[in-house]
Order: sequence, then C-alpha cells, then structure tokens
Amino acid sequence: MARPLPHPHIDDVTVAGILHALSDPARLCIVSKLLTSPGGMNCTETTHKLKLTMPKSTCSQHYRILREAGLLLSVRIGVDLSSRVRDAELEARFPGLLASI
Repeated sequence: MARPLPHPHIDDVTVAGILHALSDPARLCIVSKLLTSPGGMNCTETTHKLKLTMPKSTCSQHYRILREAGLLLSVRIGVDLSSRVRDAELEARFPGLLASI
C-alpha cells in the first residue's frame, strides 16, 4: 500500500511558505508549467516539457516542497503521481498572489 501524501489544509497555507517554496528557480518553472496544464503532470513530464536536466529524485524533492507549501495537489494514478496547482483554492485565499508571482 502506498504512503498517503500530506497536503496542508488551505487555511494552513501561508504567503511566507509559498514564497519560500517558489524561491528556487526550478520550482518556479514547475509551477508556471503546471498552471498551463489543468489536468496536471508528473515529474518526468514536467522536466521533459521544461527541458530541465535533473535526476528524478531531485524533481520529486521539488514537488514535495511545493506540495507541503500548499501549492500542489498530488494524486496517485496507478504507480504514477500526477500533480496540479491548487489555483482556485489559492486564488480564493490569496487573491492575485499567483498572478503577481
């Protein structure tokens, strides 16, 4: 059985946590790409589309940081892990934040 993925409740998400998660250029690129993919993508798809060269473990680490900051919602689909930006929830909690970043 797969481990459950921790996702903070939207009320626990902070602007400081979001800004910290997005302070890495690779994570900022990942979120920007995921914002244009409403169905979500996995690590491999994202690095391929962004033409980023990094080990899968590094990409997974970036996704974990983004998920724990409350930016991503990740869902297991078989053995795959698909992630998307929680844009509607974040827009309701912090209007205009993602667009300004």
